[in-house]
Amino acid sequence: MGADRDGFDAFVQARWTALLHLACLLTAGDAHRAEDLLQDALVKLWFAWGRVGRESPEAYVRQVLVRAAARSRRRRWWGEHPTNDLPDPPASADTAELVSDRHRLTAALALLPPKQRAAVVLRYYQDLPEAAVAEAMGCPVGTVRSLTSRGITRLRTALTLSPVT
Repeated sequence: MGADRDGFDAFVQARWTALLHLACLLTAGDAHRAEDLLQDALVKLWFAWGRVGRESPEAYVRQVLVRAAARSRRRRWWGEHPTNDLPDPPASADTAELVSDRHRLTAALALLPPKQRAAVVLRYYQDLPEAAVAEAMGCPVGTVRSLTSRGITRLRTALTLSPVT
């Protein structure tokens, strides 16, 4: 496998610039998307290197790049878009109000049954995915969904009915 790796490394070093240029053209000049596409294509090439390494690795990468670029163009959202303008910082909140809100939430959580409280706290306070909450609680994911849904409904009711202090 060491000789195969050397061949792969040599190919990448020799053809990186040309392949990156191709990827840039396929992504309409978006250098970041082009690098991502090329990285993905090279990962696929690495796994297929034993089959295509001696024959036509560039044709393989080119085909992967073209297909990936076509698929990625159909995506609706590209993720974050960098900007030079920073949003305004949030207004500083009244500390007493924050403490009061926290006490109200803690009191409302105390009204929930233990399993609902655990599901809500793990899911939203700890920001765990449903599968991790299910594992922590030793129950199915569907049960976690049910517990969190019921718990949030009860919390909303409790917080709406509780007097503002």
